[in-house]
Amino acid sequence: MVWTIDFRDKRPIYEQIVSGIEDEIINGLISPDEPLPSVRSLATDLSINPNTIQKAYRQLEADGYTYSVPGRGSFVKNTEGVREMKKKEVLRDLTDLIRRARELGVTEDEIKEAIKGDNGK
Repeated sequence: MVWTIDFRDKRPIYEQIVSGIEDEIINGLISPDEPLPSVRSLATDLSINPNTIQKAYRQLEADGYTYSVPGRGSFVKNTEGVREMKKKEVLRDLTDLIRRARELGVTEDEIKEAIKGDNGK
């Protein structure tokens, strides 16, 4: 597990940590019941305040990605189905974006070109 912090990123540091860990969980790079690094060790590795790590870990637990065991640390939950849930969420967001684009007069061909990644480059 190697997470990096981009200090130019507009997101708060704890959100970057949450995002990095979520991505690894969703992509199966961290297995269920696998422990996350201790707050202190991760804070040292990333050279950031332990309170920031603690905030990220609390958010991961609130979002249902991890669970904590007092005195032992944070562990990855069995998140079977999370990838499918995230996929549906992205498709829902995409549908909303396409609807908004149509309302602004974006043509079907322009939408198709944007989806192909061929948006005028």
